[in-house]
Amino acid sequence: MNTHEHGMQTREDIFETLRTALVELFELEPERVSLGSNLYQDLEIDSIDAVDLIDHIKRKTGKKITAEDFKTVRTVNDVVEAVYRLVHPAA
Repeated sequence: MNTHEHGMQTREDIFETLRTALVELFELEPERVSLGSNLYQDLEIDSIDAVDLIDHIKRKTGKKITAEDFKTVRTVNDVVEAVYRLVHPAA
């Protein structure tokens, strides 16, 4: 199963992957994680957690991701969009 070909193509896929990651990494209840959840306020993720999350996304996508890419990210949807842009660079 090649994760590069599969699993991170649509926003829905990215959200599912992200939600699973948040649940696994930070022991959050899945129902707490929605597109509108604020990572910092609602999910209580700190900057160290965010780095872990970025590392996890890097492994899942095989893309080079920098903290810069996530600097403006506040909500789960922001992360989905940031990952989506990485997976589908504008031509």
